[in-house]
Amino acid sequence: MIVLTGKGVSKGMVRGPVHFFRRLAADIRKNPASDVQAECGRVKAAQIQAAAQLRELAEKARGKAGDETAALFETHALLAKDEIYTETIRNLLQEQRCCAEYAVQTAGEQVSAMMAAMDDEYLSARAADIRDVTRRILNILTGTADSDGVILSDVPVILAADDLSPSETLQLDKSKILGFITSEGSDNSHTAILARAMGIPAVCGLGRKLLPEYDGRNACIDGSSGKVYIDPDATILTEFEAQWADRQKLRETMEAMKGKEDVTLDGRKLTIFCNIGSPGDVAAVRDNNGSGIGLFRSEFLYLAANSCPSEEEQFRAYRDVAEAMDGKPVIIRTLDIGADKQATYLPLRKEENPALGMRAIRICLNRPEIFRTQLRALYRASAFGNVAIMFPMITSVWEVRECRRFCADIMAELEAEGIPYNKHTEIGIMIETPASVLIADALAKEVDFFSVGTNDLTQYTLACDRQANDLGRFFDPRHPAVLRALKMAADAAHAAGIRIGICGELGADPELVETFLAIGIDELSVSPAAVLPLRAKIRKTTAETCTLGLLKC
Repeated sequence: MIVLTGKGVSKGMVRGPVHFFRRLAADIRKNPASDVQAECGRVKAAQIQAAAQLRELAEKARGKAGDETAALFETHALLAKDEIYTETIRNLLQEQRCCAEYAVQTAGEQVSAMMAAMDDEYLSARAADIRDVTRRILNILTGTADSDGVILSDVPVILAADDLSPSETLQLDKSKILGFITSEGSDNSHTAILARAMGIPAVCGLGRKLLPEYDGRNACIDGSSGKVYIDPDATILTEFEAQWADRQKLRETMEAMKGKEDVTLDGRKLTIFCNIGSPGDVAAVRDNNGSGIGLFRSEFLYLAANSCPSEEEQFRAYRDVAEAMDGKPVIIRTLDIGADKQATYLPLRKEENPALGMRAIRICLNRPEIFRTQLRALYRASAFGNVAIMFPMITSVWEVRECRRFCADIMAELEAEGIPYNKHTEIGIMIETPASVLIADALAKEVDFFSVGTNDLTQYTLACDRQANDLGRFFDPRHPAVLRALKMAADAAHAAGIRIGICGELGADPELVETFLAIGIDELSVSPAAVLPLRAKIRKTTAETCTLGLLKC
């Protein structure tokens, strides 16, 4: 038996044969180009096609693995036409008068090497993204099929690789995958993110210990401990089977939570909603018995399109979700782009600190034609279900009043046109900045509910870039300052007689349920997979005994 130790990045235990992922590499040579302009045209066409493919994969990812995964492909779609990357290709074509394939391959190597050498861990990790985008563009230029790396096996396997790109992982036949083991990667690598989203056990960072000679041999992997057992002995197999049985019982316990109320032992409700990014995600909400949708990220309708989606396109998407939820609450957040989410057809001025710049509600209030189109679609959809509208990145009372003025104008228009809508559609705002916390008492008088975006609230409260993976322990969503901000917002909400929820990642942590109850949180909105574990925790908790201990320094 051989024991390998890596980083457990996606929980679960599986056993089966190891199968090494193999890519077909095109033979690219430095052939001379007789017409440089024609080669530039070929590159541009391939970039456009690659971006379109990646946007399609983003939609596919939403249904299979959720919004975080979809965002990876949206980022890749932008990188396919990245200015520095494109400029490097163009310079190579003009200076070396080479073919498009050679220029793209060389540019990919140069740009990815430049990123990998950066001191910033987040930027250095983007080297893998450039390599993936380059591979896709080269496949288009060379006519290489998307079936590269297909798993030729009659039985499910543990897939081994150096690392896997998002597109490679998503296009694999999930029925053939038991788990992932990779020599590279970390807890924040794309393989790890996708494995967790798809519910597949994974161990990354095995390094040179993961040898090709293990191909075809039996293995057990533990995605919690990071252990990989090649040719496991009888003792390991016995332990493995016992742990597998325990985890199977846990899954059965979670299934038993379906149909149960989100209520504590002493009768306190803490309702569990779900976060979604497209109508295709509703199936997961229903499968996991979510009590409603606490956050529909409408920006993904914009990021997946080549131009601003029309009123009719948006209306259909919002209506479909409202109808599918059959009267359960559907809270739809208005357009929240900027910072890390960019739409190429809505060019924004380059900013030194984009997270502090023109984003979310600031764009909507500055681009009323975009805002009005979305609000008309939202109000029209409100006639088909329990729709509420939520505005992001609010920092001032005047912003809320301006948003409400837009809403009043839209309702008057629809009334005049004889188009049905719900006159009592609720209006809420996101609490995600220290400013909104400090004036929460005034904001609460203007709206029907609060929803706390803990990802951004943590970023702005702790002055930590949420995109910078190297900040590690400094980015702490459990920091007493963040939890105290939650308490301040909750107190202000309840004093004004409105409810407050959490829609950030922090809400999915079962260990914080008692703290949320003590703070006074009314709702949690999480990924569909987190609903049942949270419900199980809530149902065995007594609210009266919960304390604010974590708020102490």
